[in-house]
Amino acid sequence: MQSFVLLIWLTLCAAQDARQRHIANGLTLGVGALALTWLLWSGTTWLGATAAQGGWAALLALAFTLPGYALRRLGAGDVKLLTALGLATDGRYVLGVFIGAGLASVLWLLVAPRVWLHTGQWLRERLRHLQPGMSNKQPFAPFLLVGFLLTLIWIHYL
Repeated sequence: MQSFVLLIWLTLCAAQDARQRHIANGLTLGVGALALTWLLWSGTTWLGATAAQGGWAALLALAFTLPGYALRRLGAGDVKLLTALGLATDGRYVLGVFIGAGLASVLWLLVAPRVWLHTGQWLRERLRHLQPGMSNKQPFAPFLLVGFLLTLIWIHYL
């Protein structure tokens, strides 16, 4: 059930990032505050890892995203999103999501020029910031969502 709530949250973040190339602080900081409150109150993360694992996962998320933010390849929303995810999960999820997002973004760069031409106008308008070649800085939250889905499958089913 908790994984499903995180999936809904990441879907909302990904949709907003793909449409506006921005993730609202209410989505990132709000969930981060809730995850931290849960962590301090219960001594575990939302998915049941120890508080220490959640803290290390948040630090791992910062270590992965702050260099990209400093190089202007990631936005502040991406940093806050992955840090909140770390507080809610553990290091396996953060690592899996980050690797999955990297693989998904590389795959998108390779496939998107061919697929984009065959995508309906309504969907292209909704996901206009994912258009190939539009910008050097693609929205990253949609790829984080794909990474989360791949990580869920990896951890729970393989």
